[in-house]
Amino acid sequence: CVNRAHRQAGSSQLSAPGEWRVCSRFTESQTMNCLRRMTRSVNRVQNECMTVVGLVLAGLAALLHVYIFYMESIAWTTPRVRAVFRTSEDEARVTKQLAFNQGFYNLFLAVVVVLGILLLPLGYSVVGLALVFVGTGSMLAAALVLLLSGGGLARAALTQGTLPGLAVVALVV
Repeated sequence: CVNRAHRQAGSSQLSAPGEWRVCSRFTESQTMNCLRRMTRSVNRVQNECMTVVGLVLAGLAALLHVYIFYMESIAWTTPRVRAVFRTSEDEARVTKQLAFNQGFYNLFLAVVVVLGILLLPLGYSVVGLALVFVGTGSMLAAALVLLLSGGGLARAALTQGTLPGLAVVALVV
């Protein structure tokens, strides 16, 4: 419905390079409908791209939370993990059960996000997106609680909350 460098009606001249001309055979209404359809197509592609970006970020957030699960529930008392969480050997031993439980909380958040991502291509888009939002939103909320609790954990809160926060923004936009 729109041609680049289309010959002007009744003339042998071409439009300037890169200039768009509406074919004279279409009414103004048909042309406007065509332009609306083209705009909707572009918007749909942009929305699909942002959805893919959001889901990739959500998947990365889930992977990060699986790693946090590993650190808290499996490797809590190792020197490397104690250094990450700035705990002494005695503190790690005393808090091992609490960390074990907290690690599973992080694992379950990751599972919710991954399940949501897996449901989307199966046609369960509403349920899938709801699960992704619940998982990433909870991850983001937990990071905000960590940030606001003080104790010099701002870096950990940013690490924990950046990916899910970006995922939520990308999926909403």
